[in-house]
Order: sequence, then structure tokens, then C-alpha cells
Amino acid sequence: MTGDVVARLIATCAGGSLRDLRDRAVLMVAFGSGGRRRSEIASLRCDQIARLDHVELGDGTKLPSISFDLGRTKTSDGSREEIVFLTGAPVDALDAWLAAAKIQKGGVFRAIDQWGNISRRAIDAQSINAIVKQRAESAGLEPSDYSAHSLRSGFLTEAALRNVSLLEAMDQSRHRSMQQAGSYYNDGRRKTGLAARLL
Repeated sequence: MTGDVVARLIATCAGGSLRDLRDRAVLMVAFGSGGRRRSEIASLRCDQIARLDHVELGDGTKLPSISFDLGRTKTSDGSREEIVFLTGAPVDALDAWLAAAKIQKGGVFRAIDQWGNISRRAIDAQSINAIVKQRAESAGLEPSDYSAHSLRSGFLTEAALRNVSLLEAMDQSRHRSMQQAGSYYNDGRRKTGLAARLL
């Protein structure tokens, strides 16, 4: 699920409903923060988020920036900080959801019932998968081709397509195995590489 596919899913969240705002934030935060695991997104809490100074671009544009501490993850061993950064549009999407849902503490992403009521409990990890599949279907894609993990693998492939170094991409994705990260990354590099267009 590279950036163009993620954009198609995000485009289905343009309605402005609470569900649209939540799903847009889920997709943008999960992808933009390095392809977070569904469990990491589902369990994200407000107290894990730290507001940072705006990032100023060369043209004077200032982008909102946050970091969040992942705590213990599937591969963490306590020897390094598990902190990721998020800048720009994903932060705006997250802020829009939090403001509309009036969430200031506890779980960031929550279930929404058929009447538009927001649960006090955090969404579960399987629901992140369901959001990806539902939005893929709404975008006219085959839902069975995509899952929450597609955001993780797609982040590294997109990083390769945009000429982000593998080490920088891994620093954001928090992959520990270069072999595993490299397999997704190389898919993107091979597609645009010289070897694929010798004729």
C-alpha cells in the first residue's frame, strides 16, 4: 500500500462525519509514523503524545509536529527509545479527530456506534484492520488485497520510491531487522531502478 493507494483510501474519508475524521486520522497517523502496527495504533493514548515546535521549511512554511512514545513494542528490548515523529498533514488529521471527538485523555482512537456515540474505550486492533479493508472497498479496491500490515510494508516501499535512505526509513518504522525492512524497501527500488528498464 504505497502513498498513492493510501491517498485513495484517505479520499473516502472526506465526508466530515466522526467516522470519516477518525478513519482519516488512523490511516494518516499509521502510515506517516512509519507504518505502525495495528496494535500500536489501537493502544495509542493521549499521554504518549508530545507536542513539538513547528518544523519550518525553506520557504517559511511551518508544519505542526508531534512525537509519541510507543512504549513496549513487539520487538523492543529496552535498549533504545521507541519514539516516532509525525509532521504536517497527519498531525492536522489527528488534531481534527481529537477536537471533534472531544478527546483529551485516554485512548486516542475509539469505537463509534451507529448513532454516532463515541466509546470511552480504545478501539481494538482488529478494528484497525477492518478500517483499512472498509476504506479499500469504498475506494473501489479489492479489500482482500489489503490489511493493516499493508500500511507497514507500504511505508518502506514508498520510502524507497521517494529516495529516502533505508536507515532513515527504518528509524521511523522502528524495524530492527535490515533483512526484513530491506525486502519491502527493495520492492520500491527495483520498480524504479535501472535494471528494470534496460531496454
